[in-house]
Amino acid sequence: MEINSDFSKRVLVHSDEIPWKASPMQGVERRMLDRIGDEVARATTIVRYAPGSHFSPHVHTGGEEFIVLEGVFSDEHGDFPAGSYIRNPPSSSHSPGSKPGCIIFVKLWQFSPSDRTAVKIDINKMHLISDAKRPGVSVMPLFQDEHETVQVEDWEAETEIEMETPDGAELLVLSGTLKETGDAMRQHSWLRIPTGGKISAKAGPNGARLWIKSRHLRDIKTPNQII
Repeated sequence: MEINSDFSKRVLVHSDEIPWKASPMQGVERRMLDRIGDEVARATTIVRYAPGSHFSPHVHTGGEEFIVLEGVFSDEHGDFPAGSYIRNPPSSSHSPGSKPGCIIFVKLWQFSPSDRTAVKIDINKMHLISDAKRPGVSVMPLFQDEHETVQVEDWEAETEIEMETPDGAELLVLSGTLKETGDAMRQHSWLRIPTGGKISAKAGPNGARLWIKSRHLRDIKTPNQII
């Protein structure tokens, strides 16, 4: 299966326009944003757990990164409410589920194979830092290594942003609205900018909070290339 698999192209997806599709586990549904592969896939997905649903125990051979958008996600490592950012590195394992139900934005098979850094951050308890180079922008660092940078950004109302992305970038709107290259983005809209691209955006009248990943699209590998 291939969905938005040409990483040389800019892709914008309004996730609320994609129908939910059943996963192999009852009560767990998905909206696929990009994908290369079938059930073992390099994938970016929004996943919905019905109340009381769960996934069977599994190992993250290629790593898993996610942010809880709604509800409470749980596994044997804890309960993670909306606003939780989690990185489960390659070789980690868990048995995920949700008692009240939840929605998460998740990325699979996109770690460096040598990465063993586990991350668990409650964004609700973190402070943002004003970006001295971009007036109207505050930043919350989530993760950084030699391969990628991940952060949350708050853009004040009507803030205009021009930013080069030589090694690519992804944006997920957590709240608020913005326009990027003339396209209107709303909550849970997802944008992928290819290498050599540029972000040209303006926050909406109430500002915007964004999850942003950058520097990670230089060398795209699929699970078959990693294993």
